[in-house]
Amino acid sequence: MKKTLTLAAVMALGTAIALPAMAQEYTLRAVANSNENDEDYDGLQVFKSYVEAASNGAIKVDIYMGTQLCSNGAECLQGIADGLIDIYISTSDGASGLFPYVQVLDLPYILPNDRVAEAVLSGDFVRDLRNQILTDSGDTMRLMTIGNTGGWRNFANTERRVQKPTDLAGMKMRTVSADLPQELVRSVGASPTPIPWAELFTSLQTGVVEGTQNGITDIMSMKFPDAGLKYLTLDGHAYMSAFWWMSNDTFTKMPEDIRAIVDDGFYQLQQATFASPKRKSIKAYEDFVAGGGDLYVPTEEEKEAFVEAAQPVYEWFTANVSGGEEMLADLNSKVEAVESEIAANRASDIE
Repeated sequence: MKKTLTLAAVMALGTAIALPAMAQEYTLRAVANSNENDEDYDGLQVFKSYVEAASNGAIKVDIYMGTQLCSNGAECLQGIADGLIDIYISTSDGASGLFPYVQVLDLPYILPNDRVAEAVLSGDFVRDLRNQILTDSGDTMRLMTIGNTGGWRNFANTERRVQKPTDLAGMKMRTVSADLPQELVRSVGASPTPIPWAELFTSLQTGVVEGTQNGITDIMSMKFPDAGLKYLTLDGHAYMSAFWWMSNDTFTKMPEDIRAIVDDGFYQLQQATFASPKRKSIKAYEDFVAGGGDLYVPTEEEKEAFVEAAQPVYEWFTANVSGGEEMLADLNSKVEAVESEIAANRASDIE
């Protein structure tokens, strides 16, 4: 009876082709508190397919979506630290209670575009962050990679087109409960209003809030236009980073060859989460506009006005987050190096 291999499995065979099949030796419990329509699930599917094939069956990955093994970010991250969960994905907001400096990636406009963001998050900045987190967690929590979960966060609202920061003045803007996004909303003259994600549709519909900061795929999957969300400004103030964690005990107890396969698997996962929001956003933008939505792209001058308005957020971060100044300096240096390399490569490519 013939077996059909997934594309990821076929690719993995490039590293496993000459090896005999192995008995299952390692089971990895991977958790994402989202659903199967999310980029997190796409990434986990690629990871599972790759490591199971590349290890010739020595690794088995069990995927648990939603709240099957843990109910919220704090509980799931504690599960990682305790070794009860092997793999978990969180946002920076979800991890900031333990490691406040991870909010550096939420600082507005610090990552200018996908090309820069993907290069930075594939390089030494993540290794620096990993080492700091290992130290601060007592070698219990290992940051494996940082991908994307939803594209870019933009300002959206029910009231009017936003072309400059002052257009947001006085608007009640939904935020999470973390300090940094609330500081950003204040910096542009709006009023931060913490609202649970599950209550956002009704809050927009009833006017409890008039705006939010989300990516287009989340806006459309949650049907926010049906709640009156009509105006979307593509200011791209935050890259929606996804932090992929692993129990350090689980990882370090594996032999080196298996650790290498897992490490390669997280690279495959990262690339899938980089690509997934781009593909999904095409139809999401089309549907938003087709439904009467107003989509606005700021000019360079207007974008610079947003950047200038957001500067107090940086001051808050360096003054209030332990280790924040050092982490920001590290990220800025990595961004500058990447931008220089990209500029040189582009100049060569277009000659």
